[in-house]
This record gives sequence, structure tokens and C-alpha cells, in this order.
Amino acid sequence: MKGKVYLVGAGPGDPDLITVKGLECIRKADVIVYDRLVNPALLEERKAKCKLIYVGKSPKGHAKSQEEINEILYQEAKAGNYVVRLKGGDPYVFGRGGEEGEYLYNRNIPFEVVPGITSAIAGLAYAGIPITHRGIARSFHVITGHLKDENEEVDWKTLTALEGTMVFLMGVSNLKKITENLMAHGKDPNTPVAIINWATTPRQKTIEGSLANIYEKALKENIKSPSLIVIGHVVNLRVSLDFYSQKPLLGRNIVITTGISQRRDIINKLRALGANAISLPTIEIKEIKPNYELDKTIENIHKYTYIVFTSINGVNVFFKRFFELGHDVRKLANIKFAAIGSSTAEAINKYGLRVDFVPREYVGESLVDELKAVISKDDSILIPRAKKARPFIVEELSKICRVEEIKTYETIKSREDNQYIIDTLKELDYPYILFSSPSTFINFKEIAGKDADDILKKSKIISIGPITTKTIEAEGYTIYKQAKKYNFDGIIEILLEER
Repeated sequence: MKGKVYLVGAGPGDPDLITVKGLECIRKADVIVYDRLVNPALLEERKAKCKLIYVGKSPKGHAKSQEEINEILYQEAKAGNYVVRLKGGDPYVFGRGGEEGEYLYNRNIPFEVVPGITSAIAGLAYAGIPITHRGIARSFHVITGHLKDENEEVDWKTLTALEGTMVFLMGVSNLKKITENLMAHGKDPNTPVAIINWATTPRQKTIEGSLANIYEKALKENIKSPSLIVIGHVVNLRVSLDFYSQKPLLGRNIVITTGISQRRDIINKLRALGANAISLPTIEIKEIKPNYELDKTIENIHKYTYIVFTSINGVNVFFKRFFELGHDVRKLANIKFAAIGSSTAEAINKYGLRVDFVPREYVGESLVDELKAVISKDDSILIPRAKKARPFIVEELSKICRVEEIKTYETIKSREDNQYIIDTLKELDYPYILFSSPSTFINFKEIAGKDADDILKKSKIISIGPITTKTIEAEGYTIYKQAKKYNFDGIIEILLEER
């Protein structure tokens, strides 16, 4: 059966700016053929067995020629695949999407176009520059600044006469030629100009000047591709409309190594604060199945006076099975709940249950010390948790009352292909890496392989708490900071302290 190709616009860089339909295509794709400017966060949305093909183009060279890209799309669709051609911005705004569509049409391959938000508009908005504004610019013109031939003729006279805002895409390497020609054909040298580098991403940097001096300023600031050039008086509005540069973590590269099930919340919080949140899942949660011991325990849950949860994963796996067996929360009416950490407590709350006990410090030692004061020999405690866990809590509480530990899941190394993330980390200067457990650190070293030591030594390592810190330091690495509150909110708090 013949497949189909979707020419999808990934938007200008911020992964949250992709369209709903574009994201749906990514999640359904058998094959994703993606460009250099596609945010890696979008690739995380792919299904498990999706094939990734990188065809990025940069000033230093192209991974694949356009002819090769066209043929890849054809062959993958011919093989019956759901193919997503993921392109930065919009496929039809200097994205060569039309060429790819024609190639497929001529070979009877069905395709659809999913428009994306072009950087020519969104990139300006994130820099505080509206592309039109009443009384200042009633029109705009988007022009490619990437000329195929240095001798290619451009109608500079017509361009100079245009009213409104001019936006040059892919033009930073030709900046001198653009500004000189516009001035030579009558454009006022004092016309405001802005250059936006890596627009809508945490790496965004904006410089301002005039036609007369912007080239020298760009040289001084070492502005490279990808950049937008904006020419017009709308640039002056930036002083009051710039919202993006105010974000407190803007420009920080922060790597999250927690499992897939827990990463979404912290990633969303970090991105909202302006950080470049890079997800590198190092662990997976695997339920123990079949688990007759858990099933029997749930059937006899009335025997317990306390259920102690030490992690969000323990909560979710327990209640998933609890409801699968046909029970509801009324069966838990006479049981008290204890949780290590506010995040674990919140996970319990989501099932409509109130948590009776959370220790002041989110570690097993504090749980034991404080719980000892409220339990007696008549209590019976159930602890559903990971297959591999410290025996400390069970051993200490067993000295007071009956304690039963049920292994409900195991933490295994992530099976995702994350080499493209490792390659990204190798290029970053001084990223932050967050480790939320000893296993995230151990698995990171295995996943990164020979690159692990170099990445860790140049990174600022953030630990969620003392147990994780101990594991990392035992391997010879320095902890940059440890959270004061041993959860993800605590990690965010210490990152914000550096403002």
C-alpha cells in the first residue's frame, strides 16, 4: 500500500508554537525527515518505533542535497510509510516545500501541507517587534537574503521604494550587501534595523542599530545564522513590547534526565521561565506483571492502617492496578497515607485522597524519624515501591510494627534512541544537568558512553537530594548545587537564585 507525505511546518523554534495538526502528524509518523532548525523537543513526541532521518542544512554544509531529500520522501512513502517532512517555520515560506510537493506529485505520491508559523512574523513578535503597527507600518515584505549567486541581480530600487516593514530571512551572511544596496538606492541610513538570532528559542539574541551601523554591530556581536533582519520603524516599539527577554531563565540550557512519565511537568515549568529544557530520559518505569502478590494485597487492603508511598511512580502503579481490579477509593476509607515529598503527596491527591503525613525533609530518614512518633505496635504498614530500593525504611519501621513491602515496578534504563540529544549536548557550553535519583545518573553515563565524562565535566550538575549527591560524588564529579527542597520545585528554586 502506498504511503503519504505530510509537509509539516514546525514553527519558528519554540516547540509550543507548532500547530495542533502538526503535532498530531508527528505523533502518527512512521518516518520523520527533519531539518536543522527543528526543535528536538518536537521529536520527543514521536512514537516508539518512528524512524528519524536528519537532512539539515547549515552554512557549513548540507547533510543531504535537496535532490536527495526529495528522493528520500519518495522512497519512504513508496514503501507504505506515513512520512512527515518536518521543516522549520512554514513549508512554503522559503522552505522549498513547493519543490518537494512537485516531486511527489510527479511520482503519484499523495501529500498534504500542514502550514506552520513563520519566523518572519513570530520571530519578530518574540523580540518585541510587531510586523505591522497602526500609523507606522501598514504592510510588510518578506524577502530571502540567501542569494544563490553573488552576481544575481536584485531590484534594489524597487525594494527601497517599498513602504512598511522589510524582513530578510537567511540574510545575515549578506548583511553588508543588503544594507549598502538599500542605502545606495535611497533608503535613509538612519532607518532602524534589528537582527534577531535564534528567534523564539532560549538562545534568542537581538541587536539594534540603523542601516548605517548594523553591519559593524553584527560583526562585534558575532551574529551568525540563523538570524532575521528587520528593517523599519516598528523596531522602535521594542522598548515597550519586548516580553521574551524578561524571562528569568532565558538562555539556560537545562537537561532533564528523569523518566518519560515525570518529565512533562518540569519541562513545561522550565520553558515557561525561558529555559532551553532538553529532555534526555534515562529511565523507564516497568510494572511488574503479573504481580499476584500485589493483587492479593489489594484484595486484603483493609488489614493495613497506613500505606507509605516513597515516589510518584509507586503511587501511579499501585492505583492503576487498584482500579483495574474493580475497586474504588471507598475501600481505602480507614487507611492513612504517608508520602515522601510534596510531589508524591500531590500524586495521591489526584486520586481524591488526602495525605495524612509528609516529613519535613523528603528523605527516608526523616520519614522514619517523624513517623515513629505517630505509629504504634498495633499499626500495620504497607509500602508499595520499586524492586530495587533501600531497605532502611522497612528495617526501621519493622522495629515498631508490622511492615509489608510490595515490589510493584522496576526502574530500567531508557530504551529510547537519544543519540541526537547526546550530539546536541556535546555542542553546548556549560549546560545544567538535573539528576533526580542515583539511577538517572548511572544510566546517563551508560547512555552517553564515551562522551559522558566530557559532558559531565563541562556541565553544572544539579542534584535533587543527598542520596543522589552521594552517588554522583562517589564517581568523582562535583555537584554544582543540591536542591534545598528535595523535589523538582526545589530544583527550580535554586536555578532562579542565580538570576
